[in-house]
Amino acid sequence: MSAASPVTILPATAENAPGLAALIRAAFEEYRGKLDPPSGGLTETPEGLIRDMAKGGALVAWNGSEPAGCVLYCAEPDHLYWYRLAVSPALRRQGIARALVQAVEDLARARGYQQARVSVRLVHAGTRAFYASLGYGFLSLGAHPGSSQPTYATLAKALGGQRLSPS
Repeated sequence: MSAASPVTILPATAENAPGLAALIRAAFEEYRGKLDPPSGGLTETPEGLIRDMAKGGALVAWNGSEPAGCVLYCAEPDHLYWYRLAVSPALRRQGIARALVQAVEDLARARGYQQARVSVRLVHAGTRAFYASLGYGFLSLGAHPGSSQPTYATLAKALGGQRLSPS
């Protein structure tokens, strides 16, 4: 991929699910054996993606005819929650994740939301820093079922361009 051939971001369809499930599994493979509980991205299936897309939707970054990345989202009463941001390992550090986050924020604005949220594992300091660079601030801590300590942080961004203060 080069500046002359940027990705195209489009809504995902059920037909895209097999390719997107494979992309997500490849993108999350680096976390195998490193997270407790394990990431659901490691076992993503086309059927699971179709169920998730029915609850909200997904955007795909296309590099020609190949999916380069994706992000899933669902509408909550007062915000748009996005998750499972994945970029093909071979295409990382080319602005695809940033473009997908921008696209899901644009979608949220178009739907009238004033806030976007994402959750990130506490052990992913680099990912938290990346989201902070995009304007996301700390909102709350949470724990996966069975965990006695917090395992993730939920981050939020005001879509009017203002950074949120910690609560």
